[in-house]
Amino acid sequence: MGKKATSKKSTFDLMMAWEGGEITEDETTDLFQRLIDNGQAWTLQGMYGRQAQALIDAGYCHYPKKHTAQSSHDYYGNPIPTQAQAKQLNIKKETKVWD
Repeated sequence: MGKKATSKKSTFDLMMAWEGGEITEDETTDLFQRLIDNGQAWTLQGMYGRQAQALIDAGYCHYPKKHTAQSSHDYYGNPIPTQAQAKQLNIKKETKVWD
């Protein structure tokens, strides 16, 4: 959980591999942590935001350490917490992502 980017592939290449079902679990975690950190997870198609939240809930990814202009709110204007805010709010991790 909370690992730095490990794949040498570009974010775009990882996105294309994820959409094509040709990606490992580690690459998926890496991709979505990148998208969460830069805020794109909340501005792309809804499946990206839902998957990002599922990975956060399951403990594979974490909320961003700090906000960027894009990462502070989702597409609908709902606030996205930072790691510290999530800890204060006691947000629980319960969603099962992989079998």
